[in-house]
Parts: sequence; structure tokens; C-alpha cells
Amino acid sequence: MKNSQNTKENQKANSTRKVMEGVVTSDKMKDTIVVKVSHFIKHPKYGKYVSRDKKFKVHDKGNTKKIGDKVTIIECAPISKDKHFKLI
Repeated sequence: MKNSQNTKENQKANSTRKVMEGVVTSDKMKDTIVVKVSHFIKHPKYGKYVSRDKKFKVHDKGNTKKIGDKVTIIECAPISKDKHFKLI
């Protein structure tokens, strides 16, 4: 019975993690890439849609991705001071 409860808890934990898609902008660090994630938001006053970008440091074991690659990232436990995402 405990095993079934643990799997349900793990599924809940997995569903609350953020999953995002972006483009690799830097691969110069060891086992780390920088991914730029863009999204559109509606301006609160004017109603125009504006593009917003954010850069995330992502764990990439073995440096498999290169600049310009489209990647999917998922939130995880902190790996270092700035890294809290990993590749899917």
C-alpha cells in the first residue's frame, strides 16, 4: 500500500514541475548550457502582445547540445547557485 501512495506522490511532484521550450544561446561552460525561453504576454494597459525573453542555465551532461538547437527543459532540484533546470 505504501508503494502505491509513493507513486501517486511522485506523479504529483512531476506534474508541478515547469516544462519549457527554448533555444540554446551558449554552450561554453562545462556541463551547462544557457537556454533563452520566449513567451508572449498581453500588455495590461494597451492590450498589445509583447515578447518577453528569459535566460536559464540548464544542466547538459556531456555537452550534447550546440548553439541554435531547440530544447525542452524541466525544473529540478538546484544543481548549483544558478542551475535549477535540466534537459529532457
